[in-house]
Amino acid sequence: MQETSEEPVEQLQDLDSSLYEKFLPDKIGLEPDANIYMNFMKAHQCYDAIPTSSKLVVFDTTLQVREEVKKAFLAMVANGVRAAPLWNSKEQCFVGMLTITDFINILHRYYTSPMVQIYELEKHRIETWREIYLQDSFKKLNKIHRLPVIDPISGNVLYILTHKRILKYFHLFASKLPKPSFMKKTLEELAIGTYKDVAVIEETSSVYEALGIFVARRVSALPVVNKLGKVVNLYSRFDAINLAAQKAYNNLDVSVKESLQQRWHCFESVLKCYAHETLEVIIERLVKHEVHRLVLVNEEDVVQGIVSLSDMLQALVLSPAGVNASFLCHA
Repeated sequence: MQETSEEPVEQLQDLDSSLYEKFLPDKIGLEPDANIYMNFMKAHQCYDAIPTSSKLVVFDTTLQVREEVKKAFLAMVANGVRAAPLWNSKEQCFVGMLTITDFINILHRYYTSPMVQIYELEKHRIETWREIYLQDSFKKLNKIHRLPVIDPISGNVLYILTHKRILKYFHLFASKLPKPSFMKKTLEELAIGTYKDVAVIEETSSVYEALGIFVARRVSALPVVNKLGKVVNLYSRFDAINLAAQKAYNNLDVSVKESLQQRWHCFESVLKCYAHETLEVIIERLVKHEVHRLVLVNEEDVVQGIVSLSDMLQALVLSPAGVNASFLCHA
């Protein structure tokens, strides 16, 4: 996985409350404990969240895409990374990132049938690929799921900071912080998550249909449901890159069920949660199983919503004590 080593809680530095004393809730007229996690984040730098050992994959934009698809995307799968910085050797600087979303967008744009090879993946360099397609993608970008942490002196990328890593970093310190009262409240009480118009995919639908939903809805995963509407699996954007690993991207007509049967063991599976479970329980489950979201179901395992890492950070830090789910978008 991307994070390969972390310091145990016992070895983490003690919190210096003086660093964020000026942010304490009683200084700004808020609930006494509501902003404790926000204050914690304000008192620490992105560099603090970087694990002691991690993997960073970098690609040169001048390399042929033909080699990149066979090697680069496979390298992303093998290393458990979802994005890789792009280095321009001519300009001697980083110019962007190659992500799983880019791979999905290209497949969805150029795929026609199993009988027609996707030559666009084999005739472009990454730099021309970006000129043709990725610039349009950037114009549509309205969410940021990862940020490169840059060394201010060398300009080198040190790490790709994600929602997952931020929540893990928070969790390492959580036991040393006062616990806000809202941690004991349920998802239903806090209205955390996405409950309206949740994107799902039937297990008999094709992989191409799943890619189409990723592109159109800009979601990162789809609960897979059977003919009864019960959730049986999860198909994520990271699953889609497995097509490159298996060299199966020229046949996107196979069903989602068939594709998931070929899934590597390290891929994220479906984990569920319920509206009556507390925020504290949900965070523990996300961190323990290292997943990006939980599928909220009822007692019959019918999908009711999605609770994502971004929902958690929104509730813990950006809007302490929860936000109204009707205004959230599935991330």
